[in-house]
Amino acid sequence: MDEKDLKIIELLVSNARIPKTRIAKELNVTEAAVRKRIANLERREEILGYKAIINYKKVGLSASLTGVDVDPDKLWKVVEELKDLESVKSLWLTTGDHTIMAEIIAKSVQELSEIHQKIAEMEGVKRVCPSIITDIVK
Repeated sequence: MDEKDLKIIELLVSNARIPKTRIAKELNVTEAAVRKRIANLERREEILGYKAIINYKKVGLSASLTGVDVDPDKLWKVVEELKDLESVKSLWLTTGDHTIMAEIIAKSVQELSEIHQKIAEMEGVKRVCPSIITDIVK
């Protein structure tokens, strides 16, 4: 990864819908070169995907950032089970307060609570610490 790749990532993080022509102009390269670089970043899994940032409240959904504490010997089993839950949109392994952080989106607070309970019942899960998203400020 070089400076141009890092600049492409920076531009995509700030606006994933930025036209490749604008990236090319910023980097002083061709649009074809930008397409090739982005394809390589994706192939190497340095860019994992693109997603819309949703205002959950305005579209009638409920969401949480949920910490999950897990027995170390059951970590990968729990990760695989969480990956299989459709409501779990993102997963991160972390240091600090929780072993796993999960972004969970549901149709209601009640459904969110049921998902948290399902996670709590998974073998190896020691504690589930949900933080309900009330507003997105940035």
